[in-house]
Amino acid sequence: MAQHERLVIIGSGPAGYTAALYAARANLKPLLFEGLQPGGQLTITSDVENYPGFPEGILGPELMEKMKGQAERFGTRFVLGEVTRVDLSARPFKVWQDDQLYEAEAVIVATGASAKWLGIPSEKQYQGKGVSACATCDGFFFKGVEIAVVGGGDTAVEEATFLTKYASKVTIIHRRDALRASKIMADRARANPKIAFEWNTVVDEVLGDGRGVTGLRLKSTVDGSTRELAVGGLFMGIGHEPNTAIFRGQLEMNEVGYLEVQAPSSHTSVAGVFAAGDVADPSYRQAISAAGSGCVAAIDAERWLGEHATEIWD
Repeated sequence: MAQHERLVIIGSGPAGYTAALYAARANLKPLLFEGLQPGGQLTITSDVENYPGFPEGILGPELMEKMKGQAERFGTRFVLGEVTRVDLSARPFKVWQDDQLYEAEAVIVATGASAKWLGIPSEKQYQGKGVSACATCDGFFFKGVEIAVVGGGDTAVEEATFLTKYASKVTIIHRRDALRASKIMADRARANPKIAFEWNTVVDEVLGDGRGVTGLRLKSTVDGSTRELAVGGLFMGIGHEPNTAIFRGQLEMNEVGYLEVQAPSSHTSVAGVFAAGDVADPSYRQAISAAGSGCVAAIDAERWLGEHATEIWD
């Protein structure tokens, strides 16, 4: 038997929790599905120093706990686990968690985007200890340090260029012999005296002393030979993947999979479905911008429900 809800929020993190806070304060009694990683990517981030209101910084998991607690205080209910299927073709919308069906008058999608990683064990071991997927978030911690960026597209070049503000040297590691980035971005990187290149190379292992990164073992894509590169940090520049698989064919998205919204609102291509956070943001991917979009989505949902809720259930 279906459980009826006025507003379902799919996904946690700054966007989902902020949307829940605003929706709960508007007496919408939201039900939030936290996913398999409650709190999102910030739960694997150590120090967060660029979120307003915390002059001494705050740990990522602690920030997420505070956000969740604030939303819970005003009546948000939480379901641990991920949504496995949705049907947004007609109202009420249908949302499944395994075999349990929920029907919702409105839905906010805040499933985020996942950084692409190399998939080696040592990379995971040193996440938050020198391995990062966000230059804007963590670049400040690498002042005067030699670091590396993996990738060859615009993302990698943008990350590397940004990191030269802090690092003494940035080495771009690319599996091919030429950048895939746009010409203007590639030219800018080659002209930067603080950027070096390792061509036809992949990261075979992240080296460290248990407390932080001390270097990388690099492997040639030409002859398979290996050598070590001394660096104090490694940044992923191979892009992000929006968590939108269950919405394909139901919500409009760009060629990469980010949801399309009717900016400056959070309205998606389906009336009554709204998007917040990194799932609809290929550009900024910051906790503060995600939280702001969560606020927007909740306000949009509240207004939409005020106009349409009665007719849905008649």
